[in-house]
Amino acid sequence: MSSTVKDIAQLAQVSAATVSLVLNGKGGISEETRARVLQAAASLNYAPRSPKAGTPAHTGTLRFLKIAKHGHTVNRDHNTFIADYIDGMSHEAGANGYKLEIVSYEGTPVEDIVASLSGTSLSGVVVLGTELSEDDVRLFEGVPLPLVFIDTHYDLLEQNFVNMNNRDAVFKILSHFAQRGFRHIGFVASNVATTNFRLRREAFMDGMKVLGLPVRARDIITVDSTYDGAYQDMLAKLQAGLAVPECLFCTNDIITYGCIKALREFNIRIPQDLSIIGFDNLPMSAAMDPPLTTIDVSKRQIGYQAIKLLDDLVRATERAPAVKIMVGANLVERASVASPPQR
Repeated sequence: MSSTVKDIAQLAQVSAATVSLVLNGKGGISEETRARVLQAAASLNYAPRSPKAGTPAHTGTLRFLKIAKHGHTVNRDHNTFIADYIDGMSHEAGANGYKLEIVSYEGTPVEDIVASLSGTSLSGVVVLGTELSEDDVRLFEGVPLPLVFIDTHYDLLEQNFVNMNNRDAVFKILSHFAQRGFRHIGFVASNVATTNFRLRREAFMDGMKVLGLPVRARDIITVDSTYDGAYQDMLAKLQAGLAVPECLFCTNDIITYGCIKALREFNIRIPQDLSIIGFDNLPMSAAMDPPLTTIDVSKRQIGYQAIKLLDDLVRATERAPAVKIMVGANLVERASVASPPQR
């Protein structure tokens, strides 16, 4: 039996009216509540009913695979992030007459996920590739359905990808620091293997070279990607005598939050003693003290582009070359970076 709006409301602990507003993209709902509703819909594998009158005729069913292979990056800390993807996909799918199914997997072997697509009547599939390796993506090569992967990118694979432009985003961060007179810019990397983490590290090294800034081995700090893990790892490094540089770029906002907690225990003030920038613009970033400067990538735009591309593939009369779309980013300036007079 399929899930209903009432089921989602009960799980998200909101009213059915609130669920309806969120699923139909209406305003007046807080980001926290919207994320909770969309996450509940995802966990229940909710499939919206056919479009209302006035929208295109039903043209098939699309499925979004939310895959948490190990859970170090696809977890409850990033519910808002995933909800934004779902939001963009849901709106574009409905506008084109598709029914969108959301299926979540946690710790399921990728081979089993691929096998689940055999014999279905789906029109196409969007795959959350955040935690998928190149070999994992290759497992989908035999799937006889149009596929689009989001939140990852592999140049040499003949698959369709929609991802953020990490190189452009990281260069905006480094340029922001450089324009404020910083020369010794540190980077907080993660020991979790994801494509976007790797691309941000490469972009950091390349961007520093373009700006003519030195990269010191001691300024590359590696921590876990979860909040608690980043806190514990940074705390251990500080206890071991780590000397932090003038400023830090952290691989994502969750890592930034954990690192700031550890830094505060050593009386390192943000931004008086250390300027810091994150990546993702999660809702908590604006509410921190001080508010966090970070990178904002439109996850709704990525979701929208994924469905738009999938629709093109579904309607294509012949096989087309793989499409790889990069979505740009904006630097959201807040108060976690010191201005020159303060320094």
